[in-house]
Amino acid sequence: MKKIALLATGGTIASLSSENGLAPAINAEQLLHYCPRLKKNYQILVRDVFSLDSSNIQPEEWQILAKHVKEVADEVDGVVITHGTDTMAYTAAALSFLLLCISKPVVLTGSQLSIAAPFSDAPGNIEEAFIAAATLPAGVFIAFHHQIILGTRAVKMRTLSFDAFASINASPVGYFDAEGLHLSLPNEEQTVAQPKALGDSVDSRVFLLKLVPGTNPEIFRHLIETGYQGLVLECFGLGGLHYIRRNLVDSMKELSQKGIVTMVTTQCMYEKADFSIYEVGHAFLGLPNVYGAHDMTSEAAVAKLMWALGDRENRLQYLRTPLCYEMMV
Repeated sequence: MKKIALLATGGTIASLSSENGLAPAINAEQLLHYCPRLKKNYQILVRDVFSLDSSNIQPEEWQILAKHVKEVADEVDGVVITHGTDTMAYTAAALSFLLLCISKPVVLTGSQLSIAAPFSDAPGNIEEAFIAAATLPAGVFIAFHHQIILGTRAVKMRTLSFDAFASINASPVGYFDAEGLHLSLPNEEQTVAQPKALGDSVDSRVFLLKLVPGTNPEIFRHLIETGYQGLVLECFGLGGLHYIRRNLVDSMKELSQKGIVTMVTTQCMYEKADFSIYEVGHAFLGLPNVYGAHDMTSEAAVAKLMWALGDRENRLQYLRTPLCYEMMV
């Protein structure tokens, strides 16, 4: 019988009605009451980490959660984390970097309806997460609505539908059907030897900016004045930005000179950014402190940049290197 740790963090899955709307109120042990088969099939270590709507889960909570995972990992065969869906993709990506050296599978799940609601998707998602945590290799994953997605490839696509998450620029690593769990794990050549013992610090001073036609270059100066150390820039198409009338190129050069690290990605959901192709992207080539995010999701790019800035001296070198299937170079 496999031993699985259940770490609860709140979210819709654990919410009940209150005067001000749904709010987390159900703890980890209570979640298990709605999934009676789990105690028959697994030894379960239960831990309440915090009880928060996932909109309130921020980089400080990522570090706390990573610490709890590390504390229980040696005692169990796998870890399941229940989490709100709204920022689950950010947390999964962040944990993918904070737990690079983890030797057990860590599986996040949640639900679109409270586990106490009629017809809730929560019991099924939790049971599938337990199966995944008992079966998968080491790494961080999301199990949701019969799919298993790499932690660095998940994006929440829908607000109400049960199939809330999609795997972007990489196939899901598993799916459930009437025959059970089917796995199709990524080729190890898609990643590299992982850095060891780099600590678990992050720097939350990272801003995500989506360009629109007419973006005022002054916004970049505000980033400097407010003390941001990193920027994930969602450019047009393959990596374009305008320089006629409103010259964003000069502003990018100023950011670069000030030591602010920028990761350039695309606003397109699928495929990669490559600013070597068009004239409007060439401005990035050769700029110090500017890195291409290739086919990373914005969530993974933000998480990786916060992780890298947590130890600039040792980690910035890894911004160009795939570590946990977050990009194909």
